[in-house]
Amino acid sequence: MLKPMTKIKIASFNINSLRVRQHDLLAWLQRDKIDIVALQETKVQDKDFPVDFFQAAGYHLYYQGEKGKNGIAVLSKSPAVLLDHKNPAGVPGEARFQALQYERFTLVNTYVPQGREVGSDYFTYKINWLLGMRDYFAAHYKPSDAIIWLGDFNVAPTPIDIYAPDKLLGSVGFHPDEQAALEAVRAWGFEDIFRRHVPTGEQYTFFDYRVPNAVKRKMGWRIDHLWGTKCMAALSTESYIALDQRTLERPSDHAPLVASFVFH
Repeated sequence: MLKPMTKIKIASFNINSLRVRQHDLLAWLQRDKIDIVALQETKVQDKDFPVDFFQAAGYHLYYQGEKGKNGIAVLSKSPAVLLDHKNPAGVPGEARFQALQYERFTLVNTYVPQGREVGSDYFTYKINWLLGMRDYFAAHYKPSDAIIWLGDFNVAPTPIDIYAPDKLLGSVGFHPDEQAALEAVRAWGFEDIFRRHVPTGEQYTFFDYRVPNAVKRKMGWRIDHLWGTKCMAALSTESYIALDQRTLERPSDHAPLVASFVFH
């Protein structure tokens, strides 16, 4: 458990195919001394998950996968209990949600549906999925509990979370209906930990492969998030985006988001 530790670093990372990037991931985890990383879009079936590779590096593994899409996992230096909670509003079989209990806090890892096209059934599914997260937290927890909710939420909450807010307003990922649904979850009792420490703009976690030199031109979206209930947010000491991981030779289209916590 985490009892002997006073400081931990937790990250969220849409890795966009784990097996393609497992060596780069481990190098980064070891270099930045990440204690817990929540992954989304691992795109690997459970039977093919690189268990031996990460266990040899000292990580405990909790994962649920699909072939070629979705998939979530948590790699952790300390063991946790994988809670038997169901995907709150999801299609059975979709690997988008997991909840783990550590000694000092609960960690909920999610890969929110992208939404595809405004007005489509899949967009409605995304809205209901987000609202389902609020119902999930209300059913299982209190705002006074120590909870970290993190993952690829697929929503840029405010204009400073996207490179061209006027042009892109109303697009999937920056639509008022999505923002309202996400705000409903935040209002239940969460704080955006990254914004607690970095209130300025031009800080993004997603850069579309199709945009040339997107990172250099700062043409990105902040759609990956790490939120905490008030008691957890108060323990946070820093948060940053590991942008160098988006500039590797074969990067994900996302960069990891990291936060540090000190337990007294």
